[in-house]
Amino acid sequence: MVDDIYTHIANLGFPIALSVYLLVRIEAKLNQLTESINELSRAIIGMK
Repeated sequence: MVDDIYTHIANLGFPIALSVYLLVRIEAKLNQLTESINELSRAIIGMK
């Protein structure tokens, strides 16, 4: 019974932890990308 619980935690815990880690990293990259796009937009408007 206890071994089954450990097996389920091992089988589900790692993918969940990995998914959370990747989502946090992607969110940071998306925020940087949004800032860059906004800065580029302001630069283009300033050139007009």
